[in-house]
Order: sequence, then C-alpha cells, then structure tokens
Amino acid sequence: MSAHPELIGTTFQLLVWEALKTIPRGEVRTYKELAALIGRPNSVRAVANACGKNPYPVTIPCHRVIRTDGGLGGYSGAGGIETKRKLLLEEGIVM
Repeated sequence: MSAHPELIGTTFQLLVWEALKTIPRGEVRTYKELAALIGRPNSVRAVANACGKNPYPVTIPCHRVIRTDGGLGGYSGAGGIETKRKLLLEEGIVM
C-alpha cells in the first residue's frame, strides 16, 4: 500500500500520510481540505498533528499543506518553516 514499507503510525496517521501523497507537485491544500479529503471534516487539528508526525516530510509532502488563512502552518522537517517555504518556492508556489 505504501512506498515506505516501514511506515508505522496510527490508522489515522497512515490515512493522512497516504492523502498527502495525492497532492500534486506545485499545488497546496489546506489542513481543512485534507481533513475533508479523508472523510473527517471535523478533524482539522488531528490532520495537522498527523502532518507533524510525518516521518518522511519531503517524500510524503506535508510541505504542501497550509493553513486556511493562507499561513504556512508548521513543518516538522529539518529547517522548519524556512525549509517549507523553500520547498514550496521550488515548486513554483510563493508564500
């Protein structure tokens, strides 16, 4: 099911991480949109938490998820928010 056979997390985290992989390069989704995509529209905060627990923050592209107000939100990868901003910029998204 996953490109990362060693991927370990809760059922919810795995669901979120799989959904992250469907966001095309050069596009973003909000945490709210991602929650709706997985059929859990009232779980926005839990989706954000699952993104924060993502063990592969570049290959499972949590950097493509932003806040509803257009803010970057968090980023658990090395370098934090500045890395998120750089990754998005490399994909043509200016934040």
